[in-house]
Amino acid sequence: ALTVRFITRRFIGDYDPTLEMIYRHMAVIDGEMVHFEILDTAGQEDSLQIEEKIKWGDGFAVVYSVTDRCSFDEVMRLCFLINHIHASPRRSSGSEQPPVVIVGNKKDLQFDRMVSTEDGENLSKALKLPFYEIS
Repeated sequence: ALTVRFITRRFIGDYDPTLEMIYRHMAVIDGEMVHFEILDTAGQEDSLQIEEKIKWGDGFAVVYSVTDRCSFDEVMRLCFLINHIHASPRRSSGSEQPPVVIVGNKKDLQFDRMVSTEDGENLSKALKLPFYEIS
């Protein structure tokens, strides 16, 4: 939903969140045309698949649901994998770490919340990464 909203500027509630998709999008950012290829993984990967996808990416939004504690618990592991894989001497793009942001989704579902805003903020501070909560 986050990716579709970014591309279309609309919330589309009727889609299959378990399907992996690559979206292509162009946007003007700071006066410059930027071409995006966004891999929406749908969180269905095993460890070999996730490593290949992390190698593919140049930047990462690690998204969890504030209504799902297990998705939040995966954030640290995924951020560690991103750091580890992109710090590997075998990567040809150098040792610079890719941009990573932590995103807590479904902020509007307050009555179903299992992860507090403070939990997200504390994790982002510990990992030294930007953090946002969105709906």
